[in-house]
Amino acid sequence: MLTKLPGLIDVHVHLREPGATHKEDWDSGTAAALAGGFTTVLAMPNTNAAIVDGQTLGLSLGAAELKARCDYAQYLGGSSTNPKTALELSNKVAGLKLYLDQTYGDLKLDDMADWLPHFANWPKRAPLAVHAEGKTLAAAILLAAIYDRPVHLCHVSRREEILLIRTAKEKGLRVTCEVCPHHLFLSEDDILAIGRGRSEVRPRLATKADQDALWANLGVVDCFATDHAPHTLAEKDGNNPLPGFPGLETILPLLLTAVDEGRLTLTDVVTRLHDNPQRIFALPKQPTNYIEVDLDSSYEIHAKDQYTRCGWTPFEGWKVKGRVVRVVLRGKTAYEDGRVLAPPGCGKNIRNL
Repeated sequence: MLTKLPGLIDVHVHLREPGATHKEDWDSGTAAALAGGFTTVLAMPNTNAAIVDGQTLGLSLGAAELKARCDYAQYLGGSSTNPKTALELSNKVAGLKLYLDQTYGDLKLDDMADWLPHFANWPKRAPLAVHAEGKTLAAAILLAAIYDRPVHLCHVSRREEILLIRTAKEKGLRVTCEVCPHHLFLSEDDILAIGRGRSEVRPRLATKADQDALWANLGVVDCFATDHAPHTLAEKDGNNPLPGFPGLETILPLLLTAVDEGRLTLTDVVTRLHDNPQRIFALPKQPTNYIEVDLDSSYEIHAKDQYTRCGWTPFEGWKVKGRVVRVVLRGKTAYEDGRVLAPPGCGKNIRNL
């Protein structure tokens, strides 16, 4: 028996275009999104070149217009020199992303003085997403309070962070957060099994106690997001392994397996992969987007069955229960029984809908 769910929204993906299309692009990444049950993805700006102005934004959106198979929007990256430019582009982007900790690319803001114009001037109606960990996460929450503005905290991974966010919310601060599947289902105890290079990710895999704290505080978590960050096996197995995991095609079966085990409910999944992302990121309602899943289908995850170009997964061989059978995008079948049917270019920029 098939169960119908709304089309899922991933607010945190890296599609590697421009600059690294050997491991993903708007075509392969959005095909992977459809196979994973997502009808909308929000793409991060730490590409090569980074998306920081009108020219680079146009480069990314031009590629998306030609290649994207599902709906999308593109983040703008905050830099030390672009607060005014960012403001001018605020209506055209998924949101503004500030990198306050280590990131792939050159967008890290080391000087807190460079944060302040973005927190002060970025419109409060528009999403402001931050990569922050530990003390920088605390600093980001402080600035949210000082400027009385909403801030979305990406890929929260540690006990101290989720407890701080809980306290901030209890105090009425306008903070939201996301948690990634690899921090819910993996810990540093899994590093040897995955491999040292292949287990490199930012934030790093945390302790079992950190993992347990995320599960214990799911009421604080607003969104599940993949942080889909594909690198090839050659890059992961090299002398300087790049951090990041693919995740678009594995997050839903992992979560549905947790539903089967009684750790989550279907409502929990829909709230964090559709309802809250739509609300927090001010996305249009799209009632003709939906997916059908077989909650009773058991199988193993294998990279060879996936559409992502990177060719591997940290969840290789995991047994899961719950399969995406069909994805409908604006009333048309975009994916069915393992086949992506939506052609390149049929995806729409949701900021233009």
